[in-house]
Amino acid sequence: MYVVDASVWVSRLVEGDVQHEASHLWLARRVEEGTTIAAPALLLPEVAGAIARRIGRPQLAMQALSLLQRLPNMRLVPIEADLAQLAGRFAADLGLRGADAVYVSLAHRLGVPLVTWDKEQRERSTASIDVVTPQDLLAR
Repeated sequence: MYVVDASVWVSRLVEGDVQHEASHLWLARRVEEGTTIAAPALLLPEVAGAIARRIGRPQLAMQALSLLQRLPNMRLVPIEADLAQLAGRFAADLGLRGADAVYVSLAHRLGVPLVTWDKEQRERSTASIDVVTPQDLLAR
């Protein structure tokens, strides 16, 4: 199981993204294997917003949401009070943005790696959780 943040999904879904190929390949392998991919429910608005802003076509953002929700091995986790509280602590302790802290908190709670392209998330969270990029995982 992995927690996969919005940066990886957006790069996978936007063909012109510089990290598209690595994200596409790594995620395709996980889906094919049936590996559980977890994310906070926050993933949905983050991905939709990023795609709509970058491409300028809301219908493509909606198609991305539909795809994410149909993946059989996708586990969207609600942000309950205890997860939000843990995220608040990570945000304060590590100086993370709120949304980034939610992904870190979920990875910490599940005891699994966080897969992200976000440099700040990787640099600030490595003492608390295993943080990797799709490229790191493809190289293993």
